[in-house]
Amino acid sequence: MPRPTIALDAMGGDAAPNIVVEGAALARVRFPDVKFIMFGDKRKISPLIDKHDNLKRSVSIYHTDDAVSSEERPAVALRQGRNSSMQLAINAVNSGEAAGIVSAGNTGALMAMAKVSLKMLPGIDRPAIAAPCPTKVGESVLLDLGANVEGDAENLVQFGMLGAAFARTVFGIEQPTVGLLNVGAEEVKGHDAVRQAAAIFRERKLPFTFHGFVEGDDIGAGSVDVFVVDGFTGNITLKTLEGTVRLYSEYLQQTFRSSLMSKFAYFLARGAFAKMKARIDPRRYNGATFLGLNGVVVKSHGGTDSFGFANAIGVAVDMATNDINDFIVRELAEYGEQDVPQARIV
Repeated sequence: MPRPTIALDAMGGDAAPNIVVEGAALARVRFPDVKFIMFGDKRKISPLIDKHDNLKRSVSIYHTDDAVSSEERPAVALRQGRNSSMQLAINAVNSGEAAGIVSAGNTGALMAMAKVSLKMLPGIDRPAIAAPCPTKVGESVLLDLGANVEGDAENLVQFGMLGAAFARTVFGIEQPTVGLLNVGAEEVKGHDAVRQAAAIFRERKLPFTFHGFVEGDDIGAGSVDVFVVDGFTGNITLKTLEGTVRLYSEYLQQTFRSSLMSKFAYFLARGAFAKMKARIDPRRYNGATFLGLNGVVVKSHGGTDSFGFANAIGVAVDMATNDINDFIVRELAEYGEQDVPQARIV
């Protein structure tokens, strides 16, 4: 199957366009047939591309002087960013010129622009930000991570459908398990939306196994393949996990610098610690997906490096080649309560 063309917001991110171009070059090592359309300042992008032989014949540059800043409010970006690198990259997906977009730019602006331009998949009311996270047994996907501050029971059920589709197409899990993040496993716990969503999960015929309620410590344990939560709680959970990893990394560094004996112990165990560091490296899991939109949109962390950006590109390529949106629409038609038309196919 031929690899798709991916649109890149070359001016989005703390170290753009350098990490975008370097990340694209790294991504082509894994995906040698993928092509890119980079949107941004050609005067800055072209010299960077010239350093990479594997990019010269696989990249098209669409010049624009406009870019969305990291501080810009989404509403302002919508009104004033029509010629920005972010909006033009989204337009390429909308027109079918590209199969997906990757941006390390302003999250709120990217969500607002993509939602207005691409619209929602039929049968989905709200988008959800989903991202893989490492667990004791492999990987799980967590959503929503902040696209919606509030949501009702039906939104949570739709997030379960979206997360299960992600687990099947990206992780290759035929029958994913889905859990609702709650303050306890008992049925009487949690607010109304969570309890109502659990009841709907149990009543409906759905293409996954509903595990029931799960708690925060189940995330690290990998108790389920898909963790469903409202965006407010999900965003706090994600930031807490990221902060905890950084905290313990710092603790380890301080410990092994504390004495000569500790430094010698690290020297003996450095191979094992290198493996652990690689497993929990947040760059490996970079690339949050805006599920539910009628197009593939992947958000890279704004402060990532080229390795992290390359992994975000990999997420977009995997989703596009696996036709995840068409897969979601087919499942909604089969298991939903109404017939829905086909998704955009690039």
